[in-house]
Amino acid sequence: MTCVMRNNDPQTLEPESDETLLRACRQGDQAAWERLIRRYQRLIYAIPRRAGLNEDLAAEVFQRVWVTLVEHLERIEQPDRLGAWLATTARRESWRQLRTQSSANALPEGDDDAETLATLPDPAMLPDEVLERLERQHLVRRALSTLDERCRALLTLLFYTQDRPSYAEIAGSLGIPEGSVGPTRGRCLQRLRQALEQLEREGGRA
Repeated sequence: MTCVMRNNDPQTLEPESDETLLRACRQGDQAAWERLIRRYQRLIYAIPRRAGLNEDLAAEVFQRVWVTLVEHLERIEQPDRLGAWLATTARRESWRQLRTQSSANALPEGDDDAETLATLPDPAMLPDEVLERLERQHLVRRALSTLDERCRALLTLLFYTQDRPSYAEIAGSLGIPEGSVGPTRGRCLQRLRQALEQLEREGGRA
């Protein structure tokens, strides 16, 4: 299977449940595969990168995760926990790569080059709390994708831009009065909380 990176803008993510997409994948729906990959690509790439792997090895982990899903497609017993399954698989594949890389870069006996030792990835770089935080960030993005266009745009500008714009810049970008940015922000955050609660009720912590 070829995993193609797509636009991962939260505004373009589909709101179908994981269970719906997985069922379609089992029926050979290529579009469902693409939507599923697009939904989880950020999370799956973040795990090996956070563990210390370079881009090439992270891409290899990414591919292995999806190949493993294909191999286990008919044996996923909790489709609503698919995200957690993918994250766990990504962590295991990352650890496998770390062990392989550490073996390949093993220092000769008696070599105490501290600088070289410092470049070796630490297998403990991805504890459970880090993985949980990455999954939470993924869940927030999924919730964001379910909001209306104005709320998605506003919250993206507020929280997903490197240089956070001023309210005046946001108002100009969205074509709304500057004085309405604050109240709109509050309403949008409330809708985001409701969307998060809905995803969690549906098992969306995956």
